[in-house]
Amino acid sequence: MEYVANTSGWRQSIENFIGHTKVQHTLVVLIVVNALILGLETSQNIMAVAGYELHLIDQIILWIFIGELALLMTARGFRFFLRLVNKIDSMRKVVIGLLHSLPSLSSVFGLIMVIFYVFAVIATNMFGSKFPDLFGDLGTTMFTLFQVMTLESWSEGVARPVMEIFPHAWLFFVIFIFIATFVIINLFIAVIVDSLNSSKQAGQPKPEELVLAELRILRDELAELRHQVAGRK
Repeated sequence: MEYVANTSGWRQSIENFIGHTKVQHTLVVLIVVNALILGLETSQNIMAVAGYELHLIDQIILWIFIGELALLMTARGFRFFLRLVNKIDSMRKVVIGLLHSLPSLSSVFGLIMVIFYVFAVIATNMFGSKFPDLFGDLGTTMFTLFQVMTLESWSEGVARPVMEIFPHAWLFFVIFIFIATFVIINLFIAVIVDSLNSSKQAGQPKPEELVLAELRILRDELAELRHQVAGRK
């Protein structure tokens, strides 16, 4: 018991030290100084004159923050990581929602892989002979289709060169973009939002539970009132 008390004592001492007003103010000042240094390091002229000094100060501040983090982890143990999540309620809800959405997201991911495979086979057979760099084999085609799905230079880099030889290729790319980009991405978003809403509703009491709680409170108040009336008699 004495060992536990001593352990709790030094942990609390670390907490008190980190949470002290002067220490917190010093950390805020260091954050501001570090932000200014990061801005100054973007200037080649300043770095040519005082680059070594700025880098040294930046490293000192970095080690101070690492020391603070190490002290907090030592004092709080596993509770340190729990506080990171529980400190911000919205963050905790988002994490829970994302974890609950993993099974559904895996189904959506499986669906998009099937769509990629089907379109990759079609594109390789249609365009592979003329555009081996883009559609030479199944793996290369799937990478090209991933670029098209992200809408990164899909028109100038992929679709228009192909349309110069295959004029009707635009239909293939439009259908693929509509399915892969708009439908599948919206499915991902819908699954995550639905999981977040389900987690939020799961954390709220049911209407019948609220009614029962109110009835218990009312019963306790009536019992107390009867006890007071009986005492007066």
